[in-house]
Amino acid sequence: MAPPTSSQSKPGRTLLLLLALIIVMGATVALQKAFVPKFGLDLAGGTTVTLSPVTADGKAPSQESLDRAVTIIRQRVNGTGISDAQVAKSNDNIVIQIPGAGRDEALKLVSTTAELRMRQVLAVAAATNQPAEVPTAAPTPSGSATATPATTEGTSTPAGEGAASNGNATPAGRALSKALTAPSPDPTASERAGNHRKAGAGAARANRAKASPSATAPSPTPTAAPQDTGDPLAGQDTSGIDPALLTEFRDIDCTAKNRGQGAPDDPNKQIVACSDDGTARYILDKAAVQGTEISGAQAGTDPTTGEWIVQVDFKSKGASQFADITRRITTLPAPRNQLANVLDGVVIVAPTIEEAIPGGSARISGSFTQTTATELADQLKYGALPLKFQQSSVVSVSSTLGQDQLNGGLISGALGLIVVMIYLLLYYRGLGLIGIASLCVATVFTYLTVDVLSHNAGFRLSLPHIIGLVVSIGITADSFIVYFERIRDEIKEGHRTLRSAVEVAWRRARRTILVADAVMFIAAVVLYFLAVGDVAGFAFAMGLTTLIDIVVVFLFTKPLMSLMGRLRFFSKGHKLSGLDAERMGRTSPAEQTLQEA
Repeated sequence: MAPPTSSQSKPGRTLLLLLALIIVMGATVALQKAFVPKFGLDLAGGTTVTLSPVTADGKAPSQESLDRAVTIIRQRVNGTGISDAQVAKSNDNIVIQIPGAGRDEALKLVSTTAELRMRQVLAVAAATNQPAEVPTAAPTPSGSATATPATTEGTSTPAGEGAASNGNATPAGRALSKALTAPSPDPTASERAGNHRKAGAGAARANRAKASPSATAPSPTPTAAPQDTGDPLAGQDTSGIDPALLTEFRDIDCTAKNRGQGAPDDPNKQIVACSDDGTARYILDKAAVQGTEISGAQAGTDPTTGEWIVQVDFKSKGASQFADITRRITTLPAPRNQLANVLDGVVIVAPTIEEAIPGGSARISGSFTQTTATELADQLKYGALPLKFQQSSVVSVSSTLGQDQLNGGLISGALGLIVVMIYLLLYYRGLGLIGIASLCVATVFTYLTVDVLSHNAGFRLSLPHIIGLVVSIGITADSFIVYFERIRDEIKEGHRTLRSAVEVAWRRARRTILVADAVMFIAAVVLYFLAVGDVAGFAFAMGLTTLIDIVVVFLFTKPLMSLMGRLRFFSKGHKLSGLDAERMGRTSPAEQTLQEA
């Protein structure tokens, strides 16, 4: 007899691979402490936001603009189709339902216009005017003395040298490297941004200006210190700036709650804007690059620093404009060599440009988390809303189904699983145990997959998802049945051992299993892309379990069958194995006994 092939003799390695996948997913769940999936709107409730359009002339908006707004908002809140968020048009209003979201989170996600503009910085200062320094006299042994504040200008410190050493850090791929941090107010009249992040040729550096008070030596008589004028523009070049903006810049308070978020700005005019964290104020030039020139945006992490960033790709015109503006401001003095990124009226980042950056892509970084980076990328990627909206109502809603319906769905799934297991035991006996073990592995793998997707990809488990998972039980069991029947057919021929029958049957059953799963997966994909809402959720669940079926059959059922084929219980055709001579329909003595491998 020929020796077994490597595929026959090493099924344990395949089982170890599956075990490693389950351990990795389980560790991910444990580290995130995410043992329960997030539920959808029908099971967990959420927030309903009603938006009313606001037009310049007060007339009703066009249906075309409303339809585009619905599409953009739907892409923002449910771009993957698995978050269970609902967006619908009601007359001239748009109603959005977001599962599990709070009021502030929902408003931020759906009501921002998401129009990005890149503007040259003309002036920058701390968020508010600092009160003028009033000299005070302090008693000394000789009578009195004063403390005179002085400033010490810090030197450049390499805040991101690691980024420069990254092999992928090129001018084309790394335009904007770090976010503008909070400016430190200078006790003198010349207010400057405290930390300017530099970008260019992929290198990230930070200039940090630090103000440190130093006291003068005591003197016999009081010495009057020069008073600070409190002018945020003192010492800065104001040439080319509209005088009205200079007044607005001096008066604006960027520490206020309403700092201009969502305010429309004319790309053809200079503007005054605040930073998104309320620590700085800017005078900005006309828009050099507009958000309409963005072709795509994606959230990710810097491979060197591990911080969350947003990679922005430009269209051909935007790439040319970006290269031109970075080339023009490179040699200008600070702060006019900074390029501010303005989103919805506030500055989210204002890096210093060290050299021209061609290539058509830029990187935006700052104090991002995974959530905020993904939100910004989605807003930039899916575009700006064609209309400005005001919130007509924001209401927290409870679940429409509740715990009873969830329990009912889970019970129906458990009952279906039990019925299939009983059928496998009655019809296949010992082989049925292999099928039951495969179903249990598929159940664990499915739960871990849903849990990981729920906490990392925005997946929300709703009743349609549960229905899709329950329906897939039959699809998964069907793959095992196809394989078992092929094994029986090979044994009925009477000239094959069980071990060889397992391998030959697998080669023939594998094609049938893949074709059946491919048909099911194609149907799920088509339904997913053509449908929205609950139907798309059902299609996603069905497609997901189809892929899991393939993983389980290839990495568990077949290797386990190969191992079981070496046991005398199966190879000798025990009456309870499901492979006995009577069940196989053999009559001759030679055919009634399986040969041991």
